[in-house]
Amino acid sequence: MNKKINQLITSLYNELGLFLSISFGIFLFVLFFQPFPLDKFDFNNKLLFIAGFGAIVFLFMALVRLTFPWIIQSNNKEFKVPTYINGFIILALSSAAFDFYLHYVGSVNITFYITFKVVLISISPVVVLSLYDTITELKLQNESLILEKKIIQKQVEKYEEDYLNKSIEFISENISENFSLPIAEVVLIKSADNYVEILYTEGDVIKKKLIRNTLKNIEQQIKPYSNFIRCHRICIVNTHFIEKLNRSYNSHWLAIKGYSEQIPVSRQYLLKFKETL
Repeated sequence: MNKKINQLITSLYNELGLFLSISFGIFLFVLFFQPFPLDKFDFNNKLLFIAGFGAIVFLFMALVRLTFPWIIQSNNKEFKVPTYINGFIILALSSAAFDFYLHYVGSVNITFYITFKVVLISISPVVVLSLYDTITELKLQNESLILEKKIIQKQVEKYEEDYLNKSIEFISENISENFSLPIAEVVLIKSADNYVEILYTEGDVIKKKLIRNTLKNIEQQIKPYSNFIRCHRICIVNTHFIEKLNRSYNSHWLAIKGYSEQIPVSRQYLLKFKETL
């Protein structure tokens, strides 16, 4: 709860700071470029009059960006006013207020050219606020992606730890022969008549082991390990040993690290195989 309150206070502080910066920027722009005829004021009164432009912009930004959303969300928490509507409201209110302020306080004759300059000045806060919102959104997305990356890295590290440390026991059909191997060493499993041929690495050499069983039964034994995937009715491969999925006309095959033979990929398993890779 305290964290949310602190975040809310920080966000409010940042917004007010941004409003002040924009208002001060408009004050400086009008002061130095003098887009409106203000000859009737002496220097001190001119500064006060120009400061009024900044105050008007600050007021409308605070109303539209802070007060109105608070009032609306107090009645309907799920409703959120779109950013472009907020920008349009700030532009419309500021332009109307500037014209009123110039005419009735500054005694400036409102012409089309004056109104055009008023609109240009009024649109600058909208542009700055839009850029601020975009940058803020990108920062949030970046923080979210960084957090997601850390979570994925932890999952990968845990998976690799399990993958490197765990072993799998291949059991023959009549349970007379067992063959245990670390998961990380099993390259592929092939059907060979009434046997299955297990290819595994020992150092840099790929060796073979025959066990009397069916590929279907072996597939059930290795089902908990997601790195094994069936690519053909006669073959299951360890995805960590796949170098490339090749294609020639309508046929597909795999290149396996350290293994010279081509491993076929049938159409039946191709789509699921591509999704897994």
